[in-house]
Amino acid sequence: MAFNPLEHRGIPLDRQIRNWSELNVAPVDPDRADPYTKCRIITMNGIEVEAIMFSHHFNRVCPDPEVKRQLAEVRYIEQQQQKAVNWLLPGQASVLETTIAYEQVAVDLTGWVARMEPDPYLRQAYEFGVLEDFDHLYRYANLYEMIEHRKAEKVIGDLTEMIPGRPTARHHRDPADNVRDPYDRNTTAPISKLHALTIMSAEQQTMNFYMNVGPMYMEPIARQLYQEIGLVEEEHVTHYESLVDPGETWWERLVNHEYNECYLYHSFMETETDPGVKGIWELHLNMELEHLRIACDLMRRHDGRDPESVLAAELPAPVTFEPNKELVRNLLATQIDLTTLGAGYVHEAHERFERMQREINGDGRPPSERVIDQHRQMYGGEYRLSTEGEHPVAELRETGSRR
Repeated sequence: MAFNPLEHRGIPLDRQIRNWSELNVAPVDPDRADPYTKCRIITMNGIEVEAIMFSHHFNRVCPDPEVKRQLAEVRYIEQQQQKAVNWLLPGQASVLETTIAYEQVAVDLTGWVARMEPDPYLRQAYEFGVLEDFDHLYRYANLYEMIEHRKAEKVIGDLTEMIPGRPTARHHRDPADNVRDPYDRNTTAPISKLHALTIMSAEQQTMNFYMNVGPMYMEPIARQLYQEIGLVEEEHVTHYESLVDPGETWWERLVNHEYNECYLYHSFMETETDPGVKGIWELHLNMELEHLRIACDLMRRHDGRDPESVLAAELPAPVTFEPNKELVRNLLATQIDLTTLGAGYVHEAHERFERMQREINGDGRPPSERVIDQHRQMYGGEYRLSTEGEHPVAELRETGSRR
């Protein structure tokens, strides 16, 4: 039966605060947990962090003290939710293991969204980004074997392949070419707004994660690789956040955020394989239903509109973590040499792109290429995990151009 979160009352806000023992959730087993359970945890952490930061930004521009108090009350609960979700990750996992799981999220969440997105322009934005995250996974997998002497399939199974994508060295573009055209809030399907908010939030947490953990490594190549890919994540956040219509009011954005949280918690409650984690998704959904009700009331009072005018009448089909190997391989065969020009995409490297390449790479090889060089020196070859035969575009050079 279809679920409409606007028709359900959740847990009253004054009953949502949890004590320390309730927040002290049991983490998942780093070696036995379903890789996609970890992906759902990472995704929901990104969603909660975005909800918190959005609320803080709203608080900074809101002149109404009563609204600020309501935002603060909900935001405190969102902070508790974020702590419970992120603390599900196991402490035994290294930063690099968690990084590899982050990139699995980027590949398979963005891949799923690309397959489900009805708008061709927005779909292209997700297809473009997924090939870059796919290559990041390959680079980090090689670093992982070099530093920790383990193979990345121990972290993510065989659900996601680890072969070269659009080479990371070719991700560095003029910042102006990372800005996309936004959707039109008046005509875009509600599901498209949820997709944009979800992928923006996921990429934002990856950007923030790399900004903070990169310098924790002693190995020069690790520090340098995090630095390079961290700058690409800046490009990705710009790429995805610019898809959102800037004409949305603060109240409209607020209800979109709360509705999206309901959508994702409901999706993961429906698809989770770990009973303990599933219980947390269900609890948080019942909290978010109340947060959504509060946001809707604020929109009616301060924006003069019914939330039903901007939200879907019922939740779309659940977001599902599943392999996207066929999609990625099709994109490797058709879009690997794609770059951006203005708000669009081109197959030919242009003057502004080449200038950026010269400026950032200088005369040397970037860290993303040197990590593969060093892996070959240590092991006699690079690390790959291909479950569908040979690389689909084996003749492609590492620069990513088709000659």
